[in-house]
Amino acid sequence: MKGKFITVEGSDGSGKTTFINSATEYLVKKGYKVITTREPGGTEFSEKVRELLFDSSNEIDAKTESLLFCVSRRDHIIKKIIPYVEEGYVVICDRFVDSSIAYQSYGRGLNKRDIININKYTTDGLEPDLTLYFSVDVEVGLSRTKYRDENNRMDNESLKFYKEVKRGYDELSNDYKERIKVIDANQSYEKVEKDAFKILEGFLNNEF
Repeated sequence: MKGKFITVEGSDGSGKTTFINSATEYLVKKGYKVITTREPGGTEFSEKVRELLFDSSNEIDAKTESLLFCVSRRDHIIKKIIPYVEEGYVVICDRFVDSSIAYQSYGRGLNKRDIININKYTTDGLEPDLTLYFSVDVEVGLSRTKYRDENNRMDNESLKFYKEVKRGYDELSNDYKERIKVIDANQSYEKVEKDAFKILEGFLNNEF
């Protein structure tokens, strides 16, 4: 049986990573074969690219950044995502192409069509079966992350940048309503998790 490819998107501080951990544990108990992964990263090569992208000492222009994400993504797809889906796994990925569009186009100001096109080339048109978008107000998300220890180069942007990224995610969720399901991540995490699980279970039970 072919597996499923599920992505989880949203700005930092939305609770998406915490949910991925909970969802994985839950689905394993339900008998699903599950593997979680992340972008950039997920393979040995892609994790090395991640280090380059997130190292605060590196000065990387917007186009170089967008291409490095594609380099990492291609290796990740070929070596991990597709093989596991074909083996019947539910692959849950923390970020995918939607992040590139939101961050590199809306955030960095690169041409949206260019970002879409280079990612179509990178992915051979692969799209998630389901995307859970954890939508959080920028100020709320930043308040949740400002004291953490692991902030990186991508976390040191202006408020305007993060608001543009949020606008990008919101527009994508409106353009791809069949694939992208929105969770209000401004709520308590317990409510966020409940809403997300309802969508996830409905998808796996073929309710939409």
